[in-house]
Amino acid sequence: MGSLLYLIAVILIVAWAIGFFAYSAGGIIHILLVIAIIAILLRIISGKKIL
Repeated sequence: MGSLLYLIAVILIVAWAIGFFAYSAGGIIHILLVIAIIAILLRIISGKKIL
């Protein structure tokens, strides 16, 4: 479950970066970024290793 959460966070960050530089999708891109950051923070707080 933990590695899946990290994978989703990475995918969301990549999607945000692509959307930020390639398209103008408004607030949805920033919502993706916030979700990714929350997922990473939960991962850090739980104290588990990334890999």
